[in-house]
Amino acid sequence: QVQVVESGGGLVQTGGSLRLSCAASGRTFITCSMGWFRQAPGKERELVATISGGGASTRDADSVKGRFTISRDNAKNTVNLQMNSLNPEDTAVYYCAARRVPVPGVTPYEYDYWGQGTQVTVSS
Repeated sequence: QVQVVESGGGLVQTGGSLRLSCAASGRTFITCSMGWFRQAPGKERELVATISGGGASTRDADSVKGRFTISRDNAKNTVNLQMNSLNPEDTAVYYCAARRVPVPGVTPYEYDYWGQGTQVTVSS
């Protein structure tokens, strides 16, 4: 079992930045790949970024490439998502998820444990 808790959401203006954090506990963290997903009202949950168990491999959705950066600290059991150049299309609930293998998946169905989500709102 893995417990996942997100923090760091909030309201920001277009062009601003936010840093989301995810704290995980309950299982050897390095064996888990991690992902950030988001879900806007009326839309399906979509991939934002993933990172492998060791942290060497990352993947970003096309919509956030060059603006968002995922990272992890296995000593602290945390995963971060640095979000820069935010725009209103980034408004959504952001979820942190853990997968029980070190190779990340790209769909929500491949992840085993989820946090409650944190709201990110970007005003125009």
